[in-house]
Formats: sequence, structure tokens, C-alpha cells
Amino acid sequence: MRSEADKRRLNLSAGAASVTVALTLVVLKAWALAQTQALSIAATLADSGLDLLVSASGLAAIAYAARPPDEDHAFGHGSAEDLAALGQALFLVGAAAAIGGVALYRLASGGETQLHAEGSGIIVLVISIGLTLALVAWQRHVSRRTGNRVVQADSLHYVGDLVPNLGAIVALWASATFGVSGVDSVVALLAAGVLAVGAVRIGRGAWDALMDRRADPALIAEIMGAAAAHPGIEGCHDLRSRMAGGRVFVDFHVEIDGALPLAEAHEIAASLKRRLLADHPQADILIHMDPARGTAAGAGRAGGAGQGPKAVSAARTGRPES
Repeated sequence: MRSEADKRRLNLSAGAASVTVALTLVVLKAWALAQTQALSIAATLADSGLDLLVSASGLAAIAYAARPPDEDHAFGHGSAEDLAALGQALFLVGAAAAIGGVALYRLASGGETQLHAEGSGIIVLVISIGLTLALVAWQRHVSRRTGNRVVQADSLHYVGDLVPNLGAIVALWASATFGVSGVDSVVALLAAGVLAVGAVRIGRGAWDALMDRRADPALIAEIMGAAAAHPGIEGCHDLRSRMAGGRVFVDFHVEIDGALPLAEAHEIAASLKRRLLADHPQADILIHMDPARGTAAGAGRAGGAGQGPKAVSAARTGRPES
């Protein structure tokens, strides 16, 4: 098993490689755009520009993740990732609108812009695809060994970048072989659509996290199921969750035999937490212990006959007992 220091080094190496590749692609595609005047390359350039922002923020997030919560940020600093993602989504929408607008104008006007140096553009795109494939291979190697979700997400994003690059190659080939430059506008329009869809997906996830939306219902159901089946747990309730960056914050109540010594009850809850964290390392879990219904401690704490921890929980949260 790798140490945490080894995992951090691997994750940082993947983040640094991502930034290096993205910066290289931006420079190469900017040169290719100046040489060819191809909108399809402009679309891939905008996408690579976004990749550079995403990769840089991902690298910062990986480095920043090692910092523990402080007095001013008791839940950590993960929301900075969501703010960055929201800004990236807005940038992507603007780029998609600009490229799509020019492509529609060219198609509607019936005029075709003569492309130049198609061979040079194709060479740049082939190099871009090779660099992207090499980066994805390294990212997947790292993610298999560390389980880092930032690296996994970045890898998936670069896989999606292969389609616009292939489309741009087709557009340049059609121009060089048949003298048809209209394909460039069609490819650019499709690439702009891909960019817009990506912007919506990234922006929606960031917005949900900033608004403290609950975690994935499937994750919630899995955690509650594991808690209910854990030895010594007689019930669980009042689960709350929210997201911040790559972290998921979860807190809930478990019901434990109130006649047990405090140390033994605490160990039951602690063992449950260790199990959940092993299965969900991205989670931050807080477990509250309540005496189970029907135990002497549970009845005494409830303050009267017929009242168990459910009534106590309702009083604490302000929600009526169901």
C-alpha cells in the first residue's frame, strides 16, 4: 500500500502533467489558427484554453487539499473549486457563443473563407491528439493507485477533447483535398455545441455545490444502508448532506443500546465511521449517537413514557414527529 506522501506526489505529478500539456496545446493551436484561419481550430483552441484553466485549478485543488480546516474555514476550502468551476463555465459559454455565431454567419451568408496551410494545421492536431492520449494514460495510471477524483475527472475531460480535434482534422483535410471550406464551419458549430453542453454540466454542478444541494441520492442510500446493517446499530435517522468541491459532507444520527457503557457505544459509532470512510474517502462524516427506543436510557432521555430518540430528534430539529 502506498503512503499518503507517495499518493500526494503521484497526484501532483498528474496535475503538473495536465497543466504542461494544456499549455503546450494552447500555444500550438494558437499558432495553427494564425496559419490556417480555421474556425474548427479556434473551437479546439477555446477548449484547450478551458482545459488549461481546469487543469490549473485542479492542480491547485490537489495541493490545497492537503491543508486542514482552519479557524475561519471549519469545513475546509473546497468551495473555492466550485467558484473556479462556475467561472470556467461562464468562460466556456462565451467562447461557444462567439465561435457558434461566426460559424452560423458564414453558413447563412453562403460565403466560404479560404483556409491556408492545412497540412500544418493537421500536423498540430495530430500532435495534440498524441499528447492528449499520453496524458490520459498517465492520469488513469495515477487514479488507479490513488483514487483521486480530481485526476479522474480531468482524465474524462481530456478524453472528450479528442472528438473536436478529430473533427478539425476532417475539416482541414476536406479543404486541402477538395477545396471545400464549408465543412470547417459545420465542425466549428458542432464543437461549439459540445462546449456549451460541457459548460452547462460544469456550471450546474458548481452551482449545486455552492447552494448546499444534497449529495447524490444513491450515495445517501448506500451510506444509510451500511449504517443500518452495521453491528450494534439499531436504527439511523436525520441524515443531512452537502457538497463542496470534491468533498461530500454527511451527518446523521444512529440509535445504540442506551444500556451500553459510553466507551463501547462510542466504539460502535467509530467503527461505522471508519468503514464508511474506507468505502467513501471523499466524504467527511459526522455521526451523532442516540439511545435506542425502548431502552432505559432512551426513555429517560426522552423525558417521559412513549417518547424515544425520534421525539428527541424532532425537538432538536424543529420538525414534528411522524
